[in-house]
Amino acid sequence: MNRVEKSMANLKAMAAKLGAPKLEGKEAVGGKHAPALYFGSTKINNNFELVDAVSKEDGKGMTATFFVKSGDEHIRVSTNVPKPDGSGRAIGTVLDPAGKAIIEIKQGKPFYGEVTILGTPYITGYEPMKDTKGNVIGIYYVGYRK
Repeated sequence: MNRVEKSMANLKAMAAKLGAPKLEGKEAVGGKHAPALYFGSTKINNNFELVDAVSKEDGKGMTATFFVKSGDEHIRVSTNVPKPDGSGRAIGTVLDPAGKAIIEIKQGKPFYGEVTILGTPYITGYEPMKDTKGNVIGIYYVGYRK
């Protein structure tokens, strides 16, 4: 779990260096229209620099994702979690609405533990992403394949 917590701290610190998170406009992500996530003036949708940097720094098998809240869904707008068929990044896919992580996130709490992501078990961390007004606008995720 220490590895996941360290990676979460790294992901959040890298994002914070760019500025506060905000949603502005919409953009197609993996064939799905999603709110556009920014940290400061840097758009995160379809931008894999931060998720890849965390994975590179934190070692083999580490994955990272930025989710945005869109109605009742949380959409992966930047990720290096692979699609189940191995055909690329799982952008545009949605966080399991009945999963253990979302139950905690909806209460404004982080979740750390084992979760199955797109059919593969991972040791994970999920933390709510809040805008400057304190509204939950997305989710930070890190994890590694079990």
